[in-house]
Amino acid sequence: MNTAELLVRCLEAEGVEYVFGLPGEENLHVLEALKASSIQFITTRHEQGAAFMADVYGRLTGRAGVCLSTLGPGATNLMTGVADANLDCAPLVAITGQVGTDRMHIESHQYLDLVAMFAPVTKWTTQIVRPSNTAEIVRKAFKIAQSEKPGAVHIDVPENIAAMPVQGNPIRGGDIEKTYASFHSIEKAAIAINDAKNPLILVGNGAIRAHASEMLTKFATRLNIPVANTFMGKGVIPYPHPLALWSVGLQQRDYISCGFDQTDLVIAIGYDLIEYSPKKWNPKGDIPIIHISVTPAEIDRSYIPVAEVVGDISDALQEILYRCDRDGKPEPHALELRAEIREDYAHYAKDAGFPIKPQKIVYDLRQVMGADDIVISDVGAHKMWMARHYHCHCPNTCIISNGFAAMGIAIPGAIAAKLVHPARKIVAVTGDGGFMMNCQELETALRIGTPFVTLIFNDGGYGLIEWKQENQFGHSNFIKFTNPDFVRFAESMGLKGYRVESCEDLIPTLQEALEQDVPAVIDCPVDYRENLKFTQRSGEVSCTI
Repeated sequence: MNTAELLVRCLEAEGVEYVFGLPGEENLHVLEALKASSIQFITTRHEQGAAFMADVYGRLTGRAGVCLSTLGPGATNLMTGVADANLDCAPLVAITGQVGTDRMHIESHQYLDLVAMFAPVTKWTTQIVRPSNTAEIVRKAFKIAQSEKPGAVHIDVPENIAAMPVQGNPIRGGDIEKTYASFHSIEKAAIAINDAKNPLILVGNGAIRAHASEMLTKFATRLNIPVANTFMGKGVIPYPHPLALWSVGLQQRDYISCGFDQTDLVIAIGYDLIEYSPKKWNPKGDIPIIHISVTPAEIDRSYIPVAEVVGDISDALQEILYRCDRDGKPEPHALELRAEIREDYAHYAKDAGFPIKPQKIVYDLRQVMGADDIVISDVGAHKMWMARHYHCHCPNTCIISNGFAAMGIAIPGAIAAKLVHPARKIVAVTGDGGFMMNCQELETALRIGTPFVTLIFNDGGYGLIEWKQENQFGHSNFIKFTNPDFVRFAESMGLKGYRVESCEDLIPTLQEALEQDVPAVIDCPVDYRENLKFTQRSGEVSCTI
């Protein structure tokens, strides 16, 4: 057995199902070992796509997704997806090939110090320099990647080390024991909640990672406290629930902003500051905050908790619930917002304008998707509308990157989602800018048999940047481009291509596309004049509650 074979045996012991990546000269031994493995190697068309697939796999399963590249340009291509996983708290293990240790001390073809390069975008990075250490390194990598807060880890494998003979066996990992919050912090939180007149729950992705959705819904219901979620916390409370105030996180005022203006206590549950800066909802730093999470609160002038409840989230909520009694308390003011929020959402249900308003596109998409079906949103202007208008019954059914927020994630992410949940309908929602960044992975999707629908919001430009330029300067620059014929592009790859030519086309087109046994692409013209209209309306939002 050589080091590469032991490495693959260790991956098998960790329960790895897929390795996403590209072949290269310096990872030949690893590829040869994978050939004889139960692990399926998925050859992608770009290393960034491979990393995004591992990223979304990790986010959906809680187990580290694995991606592989060669050295040099292959490794630098991998970095964007690795960074995305790290800042989105998705467990990922990246493995790179490397030159032999015998030529690292001199100028060498394609050589970069990859351990140093990956250090800023991972939780841990290392190089295998002794074959006998392989099992320890792999076990440590997965333990770090999957521990709270999860993130990315990098292992560099020099080609001469990969070929060296070695003896050994994988190290089996034990379960990580839950930690529980102190009684003192629970008592402190319960007293603050009992005393509050207008509390508001802000829930983030950490609650989804902790599988706390059921307990959180029970907690909010019993105490009659309204719930707003971050972009990455969508679905943690079912959106039809009478206490659900839907998503918060837009960079301008919205109805939910009034809830934060009026609250006298924010209960932040599984909330990471990277998802939505507290400066946006607590600019003066004067709102009392209770922090409930598996990890301690980050330091921020606008986020100074009066109580930190650090431990298993479901257990903490149950213990606080035992100690709370809000009977006789008035209805929280924020609940009065729900009628306005729902009315704004329903306003676009029968809009027939063309090109189609983004709110209407999202509304129609929601109509054809089931409660368990999954959408993966790319990054761009459409992401704002997906966050605001696509509502979820369940966690992890609308995947949005809002930590690193990298364009190009939707199509690779949809491939991973289809691998994890082959029986569910999957839609990659992307702008025309994001589509062209990783559209080559549609060939990967076709080749490995993962049919899903790519829905393109087509405006011929970088719509989000145009929106921001218009807001700041009153005009836009350098954001327009031309596109290929997306229908013919799809058909040239053996996919199904559709073009929406009226508002009435969208739902039947989506329904037909979702029935195909090959990936499908829908070109949908969008009317992004709604962006500035929304900015104007949001500036006029006044808090009458």
